[in-house]
Amino acid sequence: MRVITGEARGRRLKELSGMDTRPTTDKVKESMFNIVQFDIEGRKVLDLFAGTGQLGIEALSRGAESAVFVDVRKDAAALIRENLAHCGFAGRARVVQGDYLAFLTGCREKFDLVFLDPPYASGFLEKALETIAAIDIVSENGIIVCESAQETVLPELPAPYAVEREYRYGKIKLTTCRRTV
Repeated sequence: MRVITGEARGRRLKELSGMDTRPTTDKVKESMFNIVQFDIEGRKVLDLFAGTGQLGIEALSRGAESAVFVDVRKDAAALIRENLAHCGFAGRARVVQGDYLAFLTGCREKFDLVFLDPPYASGFLEKALETIAAIDIVSENGIIVCESAQETVLPELPAPYAVEREYRYGKIKLTTCRRTV
């Protein structure tokens, strides 16, 4: 697993051992960042269900202003901090070790770009999307990028949020949602 482009291009990121974390493949990550390439620079990023932190770190490498990383696992939070330090982004990032719902319900800031890549078939993606829309933490014209299994059906989102587009990569689906106003 490596940073694809930008300031930290080519840097290898450490991974968590075991099967509890499923890193996004380089092919899917590259496609994901091609989709949002013009919506990264100078933006505030939220990497929910961060795992190794690779999505938020890629965004920082491509010019995001700052990133918040959230993961429930203590070892994941420690690894994210290590990966941030290795890439030189510790000063532009905050790592929160805790439950995603607790973070979202206590969140008092807005984000321009949100990455949601929870464990597949856990129900966390649907609950996170509903909670984000209910508490309205995405800035105007902000984007939410969801990674899920191909068969996952996302909930209808209340205005001003809307599902924008779906992309399929084998068994993986990327869905972009946008806050329009």
